[in-house]
Amino acid sequence: MRLTALVKTGSFGNVMAESAKIISFLTELMRLKAVPRMGWLLRGVRDVESVADHSFGVAFIAMLLADFAQRQGLEPNVEKVLRMALLHDLTEARTGDLPNTVKRYFDNGALHAADERAADEMLSVLGAIGEEYLLLWQEYEERKSLEARIVKAADKLDLLLQAREYEKGGAQALQEFWQNSETDFSSLEIDDLISGLVIELTASRKLPTTDYRLPTT
Repeated sequence: MRLTALVKTGSFGNVMAESAKIISFLTELMRLKAVPRMGWLLRGVRDVESVADHSFGVAFIAMLLADFAQRQGLEPNVEKVLRMALLHDLTEARTGDLPNTVKRYFDNGALHAADERAADEMLSVLGAIGEEYLLLWQEYEERKSLEARIVKAADKLDLLLQAREYEKGGAQALQEFWQNSETDFSSLEIDDLISGLVIELTASRKLPTTDYRLPTT
């Protein structure tokens, strides 16, 4: 619709108000490009990835996992998987990437409540669309649906892939990211989809000592 038509119909003000809200939301979202992944920094890695970098990796891996899941006879909604992956770390635009060294001082319930409040406040400016996004964000947090478990698997795979890259560059003290990976993945109950990837990724891990070995538990 042309600008003149919008003015004549009286809808110009509504369009501009809605546009202002969208731009405000997107402006806040851009912060994710500058928010560092704190876990790497605390372990001596420099020039670390941003939360936005991580979210891109998760989205791509999740899309791939969902497509392979369909080939295995499962029925994930790929569009839903992608939306969920893009939304999963949304709140870190406000909270930052809280590492476990900080999280351990807070009750899990309090952390989740704060995260959900941030998600609700951020998405509420988008109206009905924001409500749909919030439901997807909540579904991911619950880890019950196939789509949510696929995205969580992608989240963990991206973490390990990045850890391996940093280790190739000489980073040390990253062993803890590998130690509980088998348990973490098995809890998602999609072993047929991801077990081969985890085995291959772990076997290809090159440590600073140039040895190839499975992580100790």
